[in-house]
Amino acid sequence: MLRSPSRPIMLREAARIVLALALVTGAAPALAQNSNTEIRLNKVEAEVRALQRKVFPGGGDKYFAPEISATPSPSSGPPPSTSALTDVLTRMEALEAQLARLTGQVEQNTNRITQLEARMAFAGTSSAPAGGEIAPSAPAASQTNLAAMTGGASAAATPTPTPTPAPAASARPATPPSSSRIEAVSAVVKPSTGDAGEDEYSYGFRLWDAKFYPEAQQQLKLFLEKYPKHTRASWARNLLGRAYLDDGNALEAAKWFVQNYQADKNGARAPDSLLYLASAMKQLKDTKRACIALSEFSTTYASEAAGRLKSTYDSVRNGLNCSA
Repeated sequence: MLRSPSRPIMLREAARIVLALALVTGAAPALAQNSNTEIRLNKVEAEVRALQRKVFPGGGDKYFAPEISATPSPSSGPPPSTSALTDVLTRMEALEAQLARLTGQVEQNTNRITQLEARMAFAGTSSAPAGGEIAPSAPAASQTNLAAMTGGASAAATPTPTPTPAPAASARPATPPSSSRIEAVSAVVKPSTGDAGEDEYSYGFRLWDAKFYPEAQQQLKLFLEKYPKHTRASWARNLLGRAYLDDGNALEAAKWFVQNYQADKNGARAPDSLLYLASAMKQLKDTKRACIALSEFSTTYASEAAGRLKSTYDSVRNGLNCSA
């Protein structure tokens, strides 16, 4: 007689159920005892994954090989009753050590970046470009040259025009003007055209043209304070530099020329300021920066160097050895 095929199947299923119940019953106490450990382990693993993504953008084992792997199962014999807890603690210790190493690496990298940025901020000089037209939209090479022209003080300047505080005037003994000078200054007529800003600038120009340089400096600063966004702002900053340069204060003049060039490289008198910056450096016997300013001028404003400002350009270049 043939045996029913359902009986072995039922026996096998019953055996599986009994085995499963035994495993669950035996594992339940261990799982209850290790619940806190599992929570701690999951938290540390999540922190390590987050930190790994930060230290190694792109993630994955491509940049950071895992140091933790599953414990291989023994070939025969029942595992010790403490194997699950031992594996968890081993994994946790490895994760905590890995987290400490990653944290240390982040701190070292941050320190290196901070030191590198500090060295770049105080970089003093750089070589001028070999040639070619430089767009007046402040490329990297242009900014590097500007830093070299000013000893690094202008490397972080913004290319867009923004109201900036006036450079402090150099200290000089205050001498009261003579009565004759007061009369001469009073003879310079302030225009009255109905455009208050234009009149203020024109009056500063007239004072400069009459060689009343201190009075022109005061008037032009007043104009810039009252009308920082006026269409004549580029003219006024450049003329203020000229007033200091003509008054024998090349260092203060250079500050205003740099400020005008930085504020708006497309400004009406930005080319003039860059060229007169070279002239101020020449007066200060700083040939290196004078040559850098001249190189910047000739490449950034090639049409001006060959046109409107050619005679001034040739005059400033005369006596300078910029080939070295």
